Amino acid sequence: MTAKYFVLFIYFLALFGIGVFAAGKVKNIKDYYVGGKKLGFWVVAFSTRATGASAWVLLGLTGMGAIFGIYAYWVALGTLLGEIISWFFMAKPFKRLTDKYDSITIPDYLESRFKATTHWLRGIAATALSLFVMIYVSAQIDATGTAFETFLGWNYFLGAVFGFLIVVAYMSFGGFVAVAWSDVFQGTIMLIGLLIIPAYFFFTEDIAEIAPSLRSIDPALLNIWGSEGFTAESISKIIGFLMIGLGYLGSPQLFVRYMSIKDTAEIDIGKWVSVTLTLFMNVSAVTIGILGRYYLTSPADDPVMVLGNGGQSVLILLVEVLMPNIISGLYIAAILAAIMSTIDSLLVLASSAISRDFYQKIFHPDLQDSQLSLFSKKVTLALSFFALLLAMVVALISPNRTIFWFVIFGWSGIAATFCPVMILSLFWKSFNEKGAIASMISGFLCVPLFKFALPALPEYGIYFQNMAELFPSFITSIFLGIVVSKLTASK
Repeated sequence: MTAKYFVLFIYFLALFGIGVFAAGKVKNIKDYYVGGKKLGFWVVAFSTRATGASAWVLLGLTGMGAIFGIYAYWVALGTLLGEIISWFFMAKPFKRLTDKYDSITIPDYLESRFKATTHWLRGIAATALSLFVMIYVSAQIDATGTAFETFLGWNYFLGAVFGFLIVVAYMSFGGFVAVAWSDVFQGTIMLIGLLIIPAYFFFTEDIAEIAPSLRSIDPALLNIWGSEGFTAESISKIIGFLMIGLGYLGSPQLFVRYMSIKDTAEIDIGKWVSVTLTLFMNVSAVTIGILGRYYLTSPADDPVMVLGNGGQSVLILLVEVLMPNIISGLYIAAILAAIMSTIDSLLVLASSAISRDFYQKIFHPDLQDSQLSLFSKKVTLALSFFALLLAMVVALISPNRTIFWFVIFGWSGIAATFCPVMILSLFWKSFNEKGAIASMISGFLCVPLFKFALPALPEYGIYFQNMAELFPSFITSIFLGIVVSKLTASK
């Protein structure tokens, strides 16, 4: 146990060091929100990956591998395709336009792109960010409590509060600069943690025995179509898995990193780094889950009883069984890194929505950027405590929640609201302000509709449940954005 605490002490000390270092780099509001648009490809590539990964990769995606077997690789494929399209086709045009408009937030970009005559677009964007980002951040805080509880035996609520305070402390010093550089550090830890276990099995286990053992536990673990086989239900679930990658096509927490990169030449190198990281991390996560199912369960076991709800304890259990305490401490740091690298990014994003997009641009347009820095830090702190409170409430009223689906709801809300608008704004010149407003509102409202209402329908509800909320919400948002733009186009 002492070794674990020693590793964690070094980890937290490094984060504080990054925060102090970054504080000296923050001179104005542009530095606080987008690192002064001076970051290099290596920092941005690791930052997008660390932010996009979060707890759902180390706990949620490993759990899916344990429960679904190779069927979960569809999620890894979907996220990889989303990352490829985002970096290879969207990053450069977005960077050029945001530099042209001197944007430092996503609502800045949208108002400039559509030459908005009112603040409706900015207000809707800021509202959506504030709401869904808080859900997403709460899911990460929830995962923090779970990690401390499982690895160190802490009380869940104490662990959640402690991890939350660590993030707030280093992030408050240096804003986006601290976030980006801490993502490099934390992303490296996550990558190492995800590669160690597959490598361990490769060198210590008889690989030829794994497939027969999995088949004896549950033949469906080796069926790429899932337990139902090639059916309409399994296809609808595969579509839902693949479409998780849609969230990479314009989500503000990722695209603000393209805004922060030094120039478009950096994107040409950064895209290869980020896509490679995505491939290794997500494939490794599913593989760890499958290996955990092989190593920790037998045909008679209930996987939920052994591996936790949604299988989300599989990584932790494997580490406890296989690794010495010093390496176990590294895995605690890796899980916390996945969580914290997302919390900090999202809190800065939500702070920008409240401080700049609401307070400054809508209600106090005469306020200078130099006057906004202190207010932004106060807003970040207030939002942090609100997210903590939300996480505590959800933990009390929904003890059987899974991290994967808790995170995906927040991810889907952000993606369905922003991604269709971002895609159309970059690639369709006729897309107008009214179309963008219709697209954002419909995406925003469709997420709870497709999450809670339509899955309850008799006969067809199961297909909406399997497909999840992102894909149908995304399609509806795209469709209405195009239709309203055409109907309101100037003659």
